[in-house]
Amino acid sequence: MSALSRRLGEFGYAAGWSLTRRLPESLGAMLFGLGADVAVRRGGGGVRQLRANLARVVPQADETELDELVRQAMRSYARYWYETFRLPAMDRDTVIGKVGAKITGVENIDAALAEGNGAVCALPHSGNWDAAGVWMADYLGSFTTVVERLEPESVYRRFVAFRESLGFEIVPLTGDSAAMRVLLKRLRENKVVCLVGDRDLTASGLPVKFFGDRARMPAGPARLAATTGAALLPVGSWFTEDGWQMRVHPRIRVTARAEVPAATQALADVFAGDIAAHPADWHMLQKFWLSDLEAGESADSAGLEEAAS
Repeated sequence: MSALSRRLGEFGYAAGWSLTRRLPESLGAMLFGLGADVAVRRGGGGVRQLRANLARVVPQADETELDELVRQAMRSYARYWYETFRLPAMDRDTVIGKVGAKITGVENIDAALAEGNGAVCALPHSGNWDAAGVWMADYLGSFTTVVERLEPESVYRRFVAFRESLGFEIVPLTGDSAAMRVLLKRLRENKVVCLVGDRDLTASGLPVKFFGDRARMPAGPARLAATTGAALLPVGSWFTEDGWQMRVHPRIRVTARAEVPAATQALADVFAGDIAAHPADWHMLQKFWLSDLEAGESADSAGLEEAAS
């Protein structure tokens, strides 16, 4: 990343956090929605890739339907960023109440903690996982998640401070095993770990079938569950008209390292069901399927967008 790109990124995020909170809510939402529409009309690389990804998710859509789906998806993505910038200033009880009114499957978390081995909640890049996290931090007292250390450092620090202000325990992802040790410790303390689990283009990613083609997903959620006896719980997240919906799915059983690939495929299958039901809320603007990567470009390095993961 060039020095100019870093400075522009720092300025953009700083302006987002500062200015968005000062705008009337209706005006801010409208401006972010208009920005999404402009991005769709310009048809940049991210929008084109989003369209290609959604065409796999909804293969029956014709060109007109796909156009509308892409517009809705970009508006959903813009809504995520708008809410991210505003969330620390929003009334916490209101956020908790809106998520709590719609969430289903809480009994799966309760059952996992009753067993005493903790829970690993795995989510795709869908809806607003930070709003879901506000509810979870209130319900559980806290939970632990991982944030990749990215450049520029100032933006990384902003995201860490943002999520810590919401009640999350943040573990930086580094090249050594320090993050894994913290996560294992929390699970052995019968706590909850939340990980985004739908995209991994590293050598350690496990191959899965996803909407009929090969992709890679992180092995971490299933490996943590297999190592500690924690419950592996897929979690869906999507937007409602004026709030958020979460679904905590039943436990995926994984008791040995040999079962990790099958458990990761089971996660992929659950994710696919929720994404198929709410395709506009899956925020995947990067190459995802291996056939797309193999056809041309190699895996793109994580950009600033991935700081939200």
